[in-house]
Amino acid sequence: MNLEYFIAKRLITSKDHKSSISAPIIKIAITAIAIGIIMMVVSIATGVGLQDKIREKISAFNGHIIISNFDDNQSEVSVEPISINQDFYPEFKTVQGINHVQAVASKAGIIRTEKAFEGIIFKGVGQDYKWDNLEEYLKEGRIPNLKENLNEEVILSEYMANRLQLKVGDRFSTYFMKEDGNSMPNLRVFELVGIYNSGFQEFDASIVIGDIRHVQRINKWKKDQVGSFEVFIDDFDMIEEKGEEVYATIPPTLDSRTIENKYINIFEWLKLFDFNILLIITIMIVVSTINMIVALLVLILERTQMVGMLKAVGAPNWSIRKIFLYNAAYLVVKGLIWGNIISIGLLLIQKYFGIIKLPPENYYVTVAPVSINVPFILAVNVGTILICLLLLLVPSYIITKISPVKVLRYE
Repeated sequence: MNLEYFIAKRLITSKDHKSSISAPIIKIAITAIAIGIIMMVVSIATGVGLQDKIREKISAFNGHIIISNFDDNQSEVSVEPISINQDFYPEFKTVQGINHVQAVASKAGIIRTEKAFEGIIFKGVGQDYKWDNLEEYLKEGRIPNLKENLNEEVILSEYMANRLQLKVGDRFSTYFMKEDGNSMPNLRVFELVGIYNSGFQEFDASIVIGDIRHVQRINKWKKDQVGSFEVFIDDFDMIEEKGEEVYATIPPTLDSRTIENKYINIFEWLKLFDFNILLIITIMIVVSTINMIVALLVLILERTQMVGMLKAVGAPNWSIRKIFLYNAAYLVVKGLIWGNIISIGLLLIQKYFGIIKLPPENYYVTVAPVSINVPFILAVNVGTILICLLLLLVPSYIITKISPVKVLRYE
């Protein structure tokens, strides 16, 4: 039998322990541990959840890597066409970790209704378009049917539909300027079959998605010419590495860039979340450890006579220190259990009911997303236990300074 564990267990379960002077301090220490783990788990879940959600939205509208012509075009409009007769299309076989490639083309235009008008970017897509990325954001209607003959079906954002006062089933006129700028613009009448809401203002305020054949006809391109290719990868964490591999593989006449480069301001902002999460974890561990040190010192001082008695019967200092470390570990684990139950409960409520809302113009999402990552949660718990116990070795050193003669003399 582990003698130190046995004595520590008796101390924890004794009635005197629960009614002792140290009881309120112990409760405060357990509460501090619980609050600390709640803050850490929630900060990790919400921070990582927001990062993942924003990355997911950007990649849904752009892919992870964009292959286009070399040009100085800073807009979203496709200027020079690219032939679809490429070694990497429709399957990118030379680079591992790529699951899909789709061809797209964009054209600037103006939607005109009886009551309003809006400048838009018409994004033409084909039969290879990955619609399942957008289905999550579809609020009304359906996805356009682009598998048959050329048709006028399009989807646009809820934001734009409200500004133009359009609803599913409505038809509207869109004007596309010709290259010379002096001729009459091209007119296309589209039918609104679906309304999406990504919460990402940069997309919701401009993107209309429809058949790529409209862009090809307006630009007088051939059927095998497109504006760019969007590449999807399996693991976002490897986007920089895969971006370099794609660039090295494609023809020298083509350029490629990742969405991290295209939306560098957004991704730099997302990286700040990592620092914020680390800062919160550090502060919470420091606060929890300080409370546990105070609690351990009180426990030792309260049991000074017991320490003297154990030393008198020959117990070594390390064995006595282990008794109090077992006691402290029990308090830490108890605080962690309560903290995990509360934090995971709060996260589940947010995940399924979306109680906390966020302004999309600032956070690009309407509801605070959460990511319950079990390995991260376990790592935080194990790390908290190890750090607390390692730091508690220092105050437990006071036991070596207790003299059994002096303690027992004044009992």
